[in-house]
Amino acid sequence: LTKDDKNLKNEKVMKRIKEIFEEHRHRYGYRRITAQLHREGMRVNHKRVKRLMVKMHLYAITIRRRFKYSSYKGTIGKIKSNLIKRHFAAIIPNRHWYSDITEFHLNGEKLYLSPVMDGCSQEIVAYTLSRHPVLKQVMDMLDLAYKKHPALNGLIFHTDQGWQYQHAAFQAWLKNHGVSQSMSRKG
Repeated sequence: LTKDDKNLKNEKVMKRIKEIFEEHRHRYGYRRITAQLHREGMRVNHKRVKRLMVKMHLYAITIRRRFKYSSYKGTIGKIKSNLIKRHFAAIIPNRHWYSDITEFHLNGEKLYLSPVMDGCSQEIVAYTLSRHPVLKQVMDMLDLAYKKHPALNGLIFHTDQGWQYQHAAFQAWLKNHGVSQSMSRKG
């Protein structure tokens, strides 16, 4: 290939690189653009794409990855046996309750949601929202659920092995209200 042929070929590739870069709102780097070009049938090396992107001053926006919240801190309190054994559907309301803490982001701020869901109706019995995953949030959630449904004898309360659910205060509350605690296995 002559120098003019190479420049013409590069211009065609550069045009498509710029189009892909703009289509994906400056979020695609050279690796993703190379993959897209390959899907479109263009045989081009990733090093060439990178070199051309630098030449055109196209730099992808870097997005910091956030780590998923995990309440598991190792064994803190007594781990309870799994009474549910993946049979999540309940026939009678208020016999199986499930809970977990979920982290989500709203307006650049981390929030933690702790709901209680009924296994029969899939209704959210109670929930709390907090800026930090603390024991008080889970205890407040239990109190709200108890105010709504005070007859808890025979209830199985199933959770993961998060530290809040292993805490002595949480386990004592369940025991004092006639609730059997169930935990899924780790991982």
